[in-house]
Amino acid sequence: MHSADHTLCRYACGHRQTLPYVKPGDPKSGDLIRALGGSAAGILLANHGPVVAGKDLFSAVAAAEELEETAKLVVALSGMSVKTLSGDDVADLHKTFGEM
Repeated sequence: MHSADHTLCRYACGHRQTLPYVKPGDPKSGDLIRALGGSAAGILLANHGPVVAGKDLFSAVAAAEELEETAKLVVALSGMSVKTLSGDDVADLHKTFGEM
């Protein structure tokens, strides 16, 4: 991903962390997620996909939908010139609407 993609993901999903690949079913993936101590609203498991969190089921589903829609934008805008929001603009959105 380039910086515009990261900006989209940060705004849509809050703090996001990418974890290294582990084979399916390996308990190490749970260890890696627990080691983050809840600091990430979304986690991308390399070569697997996303894990999102929310205060309740509705919030988690909304976060997953937002992540999916953001991913669609990243693909659709790939290779195009994209003007992203400044850090101050993103901070203002977070101040107004809260972290997601």
